[in-house]
Amino acid sequence: MLTKRIIPCLDVNNGRVVKGKKFQNLIDVDDPVKLAKYYSAEGADELVFYDITASNEGRNIFLHLVEQTAEEVNIPFTVGGGIRGIQDFHDVLRAGADKVSVNSAAVMNPEIITEAALKYGRQCVVLSIDAKKNLQGQWNVYINGGRVDTKLDALEWAVKGEMLGAGEIVINSIDTDGIKDGYEIELTKSISEVVSIPVVASGGAGKREDFYKVLTEGKADAALAASVFHYGEIKIYDLKDYLYSSRVPIRRTE
Repeated sequence: MLTKRIIPCLDVNNGRVVKGKKFQNLIDVDDPVKLAKYYSAEGADELVFYDITASNEGRNIFLHLVEQTAEEVNIPFTVGGGIRGIQDFHDVLRAGADKVSVNSAAVMNPEIITEAALKYGRQCVVLSIDAKKNLQGQWNVYINGGRVDTKLDALEWAVKGEMLGAGEIVINSIDTDGIKDGYEIELTKSISEVVSIPVVASGGAGKREDFYKVLTEGKADAALAASVFHYGEIKIYDLKDYLYSSRVPIRRTE
């Protein structure tokens, strides 16, 4: 059985790590390079860096921050935000990222997934999906930092993303983001059951049991979290000890 992964997420706005609730009311947290170094040393399995306003502002990602962060970590490093074309993949990978996360641009131009997978390998291509439950009980895909409802069905988009060449899916629940009341288990499980590539759950972690539930009942391959790690509410090494003792396959810290 493949080991499950614990992934801190750095949401970056104007060069600082921020955190909000349901993609709104952002609060300053810390310096991204400093936090990245800390998480790498603490035993995180991977690290995700999102430039959360790049797409909405129509600008390129802050590559100098990517370069500085990459220098401080020795774990797989995913970068997203403002990725619009294959040149952006090239620039971000050259700056030190191991994987590139694409969200809004993939919805607008799905061929970017295939083009990137063919050029750099599908293991480098992460399809990030921001989803919110609609009145019918399904989940719609949102773009531009959760600001625009595309009316796309999240499950159908996940299946298409894998078919196009994505090597991994991050499913972000807008409804549970920053609420700390648990991941959106139904959504995560539904996505995990319709694709064969790894699924990373995102949005809602508040306690250790939330990680256990999404990695088991939710069938996620990895759990991504931000504020509970940023504010020291959960230590990664403690979380991993808990998961290991709960018989979740996990890479333990030294």
